[in-house]
Amino acid sequence: MTPAFRPRDERGIAALRWWHDRCVEWCYQRFEDGKFGDQKYLDDWPDRFAGVHVVDHPGVGLAPWNVSRHELVLNGNGVPGIGEAVAEKLELKREIFQRLDAICPPDVILATNTSVISITEIAERARNKERIVGTHFWNPPYLVPLVEVVRGMHTSPQTVDGAYDLLKCVGKHPVRVMKDVPGFVGNRLQHALWREAISIVENGVADAATVDEVVKSGFGLRLPVLGPLENADLVGLDLTFQIHDYILKYLERSTQPSPLLKQKVEAGELGFKSGVGFQEWSEERISKTRENLLNHLLKIAR
Repeated sequence: MTPAFRPRDERGIAALRWWHDRCVEWCYQRFEDGKFGDQKYLDDWPDRFAGVHVVDHPGVGLAPWNVSRHELVLNGNGVPGIGEAVAEKLELKREIFQRLDAICPPDVILATNTSVISITEIAERARNKERIVGTHFWNPPYLVPLVEVVRGMHTSPQTVDGAYDLLKCVGKHPVRVMKDVPGFVGNRLQHALWREAISIVENGVADAATVDEVVKSGFGLRLPVLGPLENADLVGLDLTFQIHDYILKYLERSTQPSPLLKQKVEAGELGFKSGVGFQEWSEERISKTRENLLNHLLKIAR
């Protein structure tokens, strides 16, 4: 049963309930429109957050953001906390956490939803750095269970455990990232793949559609049940070593964004936003792709 989280200071209350209600509202609307087929999954969500409460506290006013709409309750075992989900701008996040650290009691957990920025850098101006932690959700967060709980250089083990415990309580799948590196675990893996995929297109090895098809119809089918290191163990580390000894020198190693990617951005070819990116996107194809993704995630989330 989900504990009744009762923070001791209303300044540390945030909008987990607001976030959750908007997501469920949107999901139900999609269901009523015939877009989803999993009523039971949606019905279960309100119970998971029954003990989480949101309190508006205008006294925390911090332009240009509104605390009551951008904070996330992270109070496990009676320890209150706040989480932010503002734009990925280091200076903005630093200001927010400096202010929050100044107004919240020392035992309040302060969590950031950054996907790539160093937790240590975000906490730089705060006095109580040990209570600042990363909680990186993956989109769409109401369907993708994973949350990376990232320990900064000064984050205490108690802070990591507190965030981890609440995320477990509300039905997420938290994992501990014990070293603060840009991109954490998931985005380092994801963008290593994207860098190679773009390089393959840029060098004329295959077109974009073929690259995506190779992933979706090939090794991507194994990933939900066989991670890369499990796969390495399965085929044998001796074979993995032999393959790496030959192929690694041929893989993309650039530390800068691809010239092809830069060229497309400068030309306004931004993908779904503009109707063309690495591939061409009609409104119908965009809609179908989004629907396929959501239906796929709903099946997995059951």
